[in-house]
Amino acid sequence: MNRPTPKQLAPELEFPILGANSWNLKAQQPKNFTLVVFYRGLHCPICKKYLQELQNLLPDFKERGVEVAAVSMDAEERARLSRQKWELDALTLGYDLPEATAKQWGLYLSEGIKEGEPELFSEPGLFLIDSEHKIYYSSITSNPWGRPYLPSLIKAIDFILENDYPARGEK
Repeated sequence: MNRPTPKQLAPELEFPILGANSWNLKAQQPKNFTLVVFYRGLHCPICKKYLQELQNLLPDFKERGVEVAAVSMDAEERARLSRQKWELDALTLGYDLPEATAKQWGLYLSEGIKEGEPELFSEPGLFLIDSEHKIYYSSITSNPWGRPYLPSLIKAIDFILENDYPARGEK
């Protein structure tokens, strides 16, 4: 499976979002970066904590010129329950991510094995995409743990911006 490579254009990404029609990566015009967080879905308690922390840090990301969106393969109803139960009123929350798109982004896919899990869902991924829609940084995991620590990511963005640090890992 090919994964998106730093310094290359990001794959196409469009999905419906709660409270609006849709979100499209090509339409994003951040000052510095777009942060896309792929999460497992409503069934994942670790995703709940991660997205709550992400929402709490939205002002810090915004201050650094970073636009943020999160998306899963969950259907709209499950996404609405995530928003409600997890109190994610400020986070751009997408749903119905197609399997083919998850694969284009190099995400691992899992089959549901217990009650409450969908038949198929993507494992976590986090992508920092520059203002030219090129991959700057990515983290893809095959389980719910091991995701980047968001406060450290904010410090990394500060370092990137202060030092004009280039994307790495393109080879």
